[in-house]
Amino acid sequence: MKLAVGSDAKTYLTDRVVMELEKRGHAVELFGPLRAENENKSDALNWVQVAQAVAEAIVANRADEGILFCWTGTGVALAANKIPDIRAALCHDAETARGARLWNRANVLCLSLRATTEIVAREILEAWFSTPLGTDPDDVLAVAQVREIEFKYAGK
Repeated sequence: MKLAVGSDAKTYLTDRVVMELEKRGHAVELFGPLRAENENKSDALNWVQVAQAVAEAIVANRADEGILFCWTGTGVALAANKIPDIRAALCHDAETARGARLWNRANVLCLSLRATTEIVAREILEAWFSTPLGTDPDDVLAVAQVREIEFKYAGK
């Protein structure tokens, strides 16, 4: 799977998650300070710009899904969800990740740099990648309704 992965800070957690993704055989494109050429730049992308770049990579079909990090994970989730057809989910545990895939058909996993341990991140990744997007008609309908809301307010 092609993954777009971004953060507003390069940390031990981001390094471990990227290593885990590569170990699982995913092709990873990095954004923000995670890219080697941006690592020490003071003008590296902030959390809004990183979320936008990752989300746009997905809607442009350069990536299948994305993973985003910021201090709380909330900011990148908010920003990514502004892009139509992005369903970014802030997940603090494996069960939330599983539910985000099944019920919300989430295509961007958001993680908190502050609150996520390496062990919990591995559990979340396992749940995320082992759970296919849900196909229950009620859940598919709900996601379609979210898309209708996106387009109702687009451009306003």
